[in-house]
Amino acid sequence: MAMTANKKKAFKGLGMEGRIARWYARNTGKMLDQFQRAAREASASLQAGAHVLEVAPGPGYFAVALAELGAFRIVGLDISHSFVEIATANAKRAGVDIEFRQGDAAAMPFENDTFDFIYCRAAFKNFSDPVGALKEMHRVLKPGGRAVISDLRKDASAADIRAEVDGMHLGQINSVLTQWIFKHSLLKRAYLPDDFHRMASQTPFASCEIVPETIGMEVSFRK
Repeated sequence: MAMTANKKKAFKGLGMEGRIARWYARNTGKMLDQFQRAAREASASLQAGAHVLEVAPGPGYFAVALAELGAFRIVGLDISHSFVEIATANAKRAGVDIEFRQGDAAAMPFENDTFDFIYCRAAFKNFSDPVGALKEMHRVLKPGGRAVISDLRKDASAADIRAEVDGMHLGQINSVLTQWIFKHSLLKRAYLPDDFHRMASQTPFASCEIVPETIGMEVSFRK
């Protein structure tokens, strides 16, 4: 979709639409165990009926896995029309009730104090307005609510990235392509822990907690 001259694109790089979105969905679908593990970790701290928002859910694998674990009210918000369609189809196929909506993370179509928990996986580095997205997360979280961002770390080593991609079992061509994307695109957009501390200080969250992972980090915020 064409952007007007005075409207900033909501994401960095190419839009995840059509064939690109379907390629991404097929490859990440080979890593369902990772989404299921993340869903189990999230569900452990949620009460029945908790209102959950996944920001940039892509194909919806985390949201579906979480919905299968308990009676949570789950909403997904993605800038990609294709991902909204793919995620909706995946939820229907799994027999779970999830609302996926199209929208910008920096201008969320939700009321203040709506969600108990917000999750964003492997997408935050692609937001054109990351501080704006954090401010919106704070706005739509209920008091006492928690937001978690899981994403690539800019200082991840080439060896660790190769090992991570090898573990995805993508096949030779997709493996080479994915490593190229990591090196020439994703790492350039990724953040360091200090970047998240700086961004948090510019929002009502004020601070964050960071747990390093193999090639990434989990960043937690409390309202």
